[in-house]
Amino acid sequence: MTPSLRADLRKAVDQALAGDWPAAHEVAQRHEDDETACWLHAVVHRIEGDRSNASYWYRRCGRSFPESLATSDELHQIRASLDAREAAP
Repeated sequence: MTPSLRADLRKAVDQALAGDWPAAHEVAQRHEDDETACWLHAVVHRIEGDRSNASYWYRRCGRSFPESLATSDELHQIRASLDAREAAP
């Protein structure tokens, strides 16, 4: 993952956490070939109440639909994943 993509996805996570899920959705759509962007895309569809689309995007990123996990908690997981990638050598 490039530093630029990581920065875009971090910003999108922050936007989603702040309630601007449409802006986060736009970022996720621009990077559909990236697994983390697909994960974010899934969460954004959960936020907007579109379970069917969310399920599709979870399958695209190889994840299960998290029935009992709050979307805000999942967004924090995405952020932690991005931070860990930056810290890796």
